[in-house]
Amino acid sequence: MTALTLSTAAAPGLRADAIVVGVAKGSGSKGALVVASGAESVDKAYDGKLASVLETLGASGGEGEVTKLPAPSGFKAPVVVAVGLGEVPEKDETYGTDALRRAAGVAARALAGTKKAAFALPVEDADDICALAEGALLGAYSFVAYKDQGDAKGAKKNGKDAKAPLAEIALLGGKPRDKAYKAALERALAVAEELNRARDLVNTPPNDLDPEAFAAVATAAAKEHGIKIQVLDEKALVKGGFGGILGVGAGSDAPPRLVKLSYTHSKAKKHLAFVGKGITYDSGGISLKPAGHNETMKCDMAGAAAVFAAVVAAARLGLEVNVTGWLALAENMPSGSATRPGDVLRMYSGKTVEVLNTDAEGRLVLADAIAKASEEKPDAIVDVATLTGAMMVALGNRTFGIMANDDAFRTSVHEIAEEVGEPAWPMPLPGDLRKGMDSPTADIANIGDRMGGGLVAGLFLKEFVGEGIIWAHLDIAGPAYHEGAPFGYTPKGGTGTAVRTLVRLAERTAAGDLG
Repeated sequence: MTALTLSTAAAPGLRADAIVVGVAKGSGSKGALVVASGAESVDKAYDGKLASVLETLGASGGEGEVTKLPAPSGFKAPVVVAVGLGEVPEKDETYGTDALRRAAGVAARALAGTKKAAFALPVEDADDICALAEGALLGAYSFVAYKDQGDAKGAKKNGKDAKAPLAEIALLGGKPRDKAYKAALERALAVAEELNRARDLVNTPPNDLDPEAFAAVATAAAKEHGIKIQVLDEKALVKGGFGGILGVGAGSDAPPRLVKLSYTHSKAKKHLAFVGKGITYDSGGISLKPAGHNETMKCDMAGAAAVFAAVVAAARLGLEVNVTGWLALAENMPSGSATRPGDVLRMYSGKTVEVLNTDAEGRLVLADAIAKASEEKPDAIVDVATLTGAMMVALGNRTFGIMANDDAFRTSVHEIAEEVGEPAWPMPLPGDLRKGMDSPTADIANIGDRMGGGLVAGLFLKEFVGEGIIWAHLDIAGPAYHEGAPFGYTPKGGTGTAVRTLVRLAERTAAGDLG
């Protein structure tokens, strides 16, 4: 993990391999490039002509743009790196925290292989420090566990290996002795480190991360951070009547698990339950996925990874709220013992479900976990799942959908997601779609109308929420796994989507604002 420090030093005299500054697009169609605040001493060293030099090199200040140039005489760092922040803020406004987060992420990624960099980006308050620190740590992330790490002397066997992440960052404009700034840095470290742990889990190949292995990771983390953990193995699941989880895992040689992580605080007045879909590999089961749809299905446990990371982050931050995480873990495989289309499962709640499509399996494991979580009467339940391709059709690859049984809570979760920089959109739960899941054999079928399939999945889950409990469902199928080129602080592969939304929800709840 990249090391972070706060510094009040001036950029010219700081020993580093690079100085990072922010630039932005001036107002108007032909607006001149503007050097952002925080880089005054750097601009002065260029005789106030840094912007014109960068424009000569082709810089426009556009978001995500990186321009490198030699540092001026007298600097101890050899290179200045200008990163685009986008449009210059309107009068009396500042750069948004997510613009800072994205810029820091871009800069950290551009400096991979570098030992130390100083970030002279805009800082108005502790929130800006938190955003810059988060962005830097998330942008510096790389998953190299399965890459050639070289021999004992560090020599690489080939020249194609990923560069090591930027080792150290000094955030200029920070106040090392200020309590608010120190707390902001510590928060960013806890959240980013756990989010990156979620990314690691999503990126881990399914032959090394089956339900039992995932449970072992959770157990080790729980022990480290004082979190109570309970792992239900296949025998306990049979005894408990968890027909949904068992039905999904029936075709695999790797048996399912239900993991309960309990973080409690002596001063907590509210209790949140987070439920994560943890399909460690999804072949579709007997309803086998077509060619071209299997290769990334290791990511189908991204919801459980997000829940796991959020609970650990809440514990590390010592939030005054009780948070219970439920990880519904199974591998969905075809075999002679697999659940067949037409089979009926008796769920933990007692309801029966006719399985018409075994590739609609995530809702089955979630239904059992939601019903179990409801028994504790939490103040709210939030489930997170890579649930439907329909949500990707509706919202694309970067936005997750939010459904809920309470309009005010849905609005609150949406506001929180946007606040932390996770694009999301509120979605309805139209009652007329429920009829499509009527079954002549069981209480409900696991699929309904094809049109509005993401909403149908939400309506299915709603059936298993305990009476009187507010609930939200986050369908993160689009943004959970990024197959394109990295952007901002988002890498290729697992993204850790929803971790920051869940953590901020826990923070707000601890402060007395559940929504």
